[in-house]
Amino acid sequence: MLQSVMPLVGVTACTSQLGLHPFHIAGDKYVRSVVDGAGCCPMIIPALADALPMDRLLSNLDGVMFTGSPSNIEPHHYDGEASDSDTHHDPARDATTLPMLKRAVELGIPVLAICRGFQEMNVVFGGSLHQKLHDVGGYIEHREDKTATVGVQYGLSHTITIEPGGVLCEAWGRSSADVNSVHTQGIDRLGKGLRPEAYAPDGLIEAVSVIHAKQFALGVQWHPEWEVTKNPFYSAIFEVFGNACRLKAKERETNYEQA
Repeated sequence: MLQSVMPLVGVTACTSQLGLHPFHIAGDKYVRSVVDGAGCCPMIIPALADALPMDRLLSNLDGVMFTGSPSNIEPHHYDGEASDSDTHHDPARDATTLPMLKRAVELGIPVLAICRGFQEMNVVFGGSLHQKLHDVGGYIEHREDKTATVGVQYGLSHTITIEPGGVLCEAWGRSSADVNSVHTQGIDRLGKGLRPEAYAPDGLIEAVSVIHAKQFALGVQWHPEWEVTKNPFYSAIFEVFGNACRLKAKERETNYEQA
């Protein structure tokens, strides 16, 4: 890893009702992976949408992680059909992360988007989603066994084929890897300006990068934050993300000194 100041990485939060009170929350595995996998300092970003001073916030960050979530993006954001009544949505998160992801890429801030975050990246760039892959037909089972232990749910599930010449290939240096699979939704129409980085055995796009991004901008459908230090492939992703954040931190430090 590059040695420099410890970068500050924003970690997106979801909203949740705990008892009588609403909370802004981020999973422990995401926060810890920023430290253990990327060597950076995490800062949880509340889902406050327009109440956040977006540009000022992003100008003080060296990277942003868009996390996974129990909720799904509201389908009106990609002109999708109305969701089933039992679908868990988080409109406050949508209103925060969708514009934030777009702006972070525009400003050249390193981005790592995971699971829901990966789907947010596709939607932000004009793509659409399958709301229930298991109802579409032609896809393998991508959902976890909800009766299994967490360790089994996040265990390796299938192999991905990595596209040559991309961000992921450069980070890993190999043409395939084994990943977990804990998702119901997936990419239908690929967003404009996104490059497929990896595919599942059924042809589903499992990773994308932003083609003309000024900095690292990668989205993955699986969960590399899970026990990141025990999995060399997951560690490689976080190391590259962390290095990009260190470069951004050094750039900000230099600009401050010259001001």
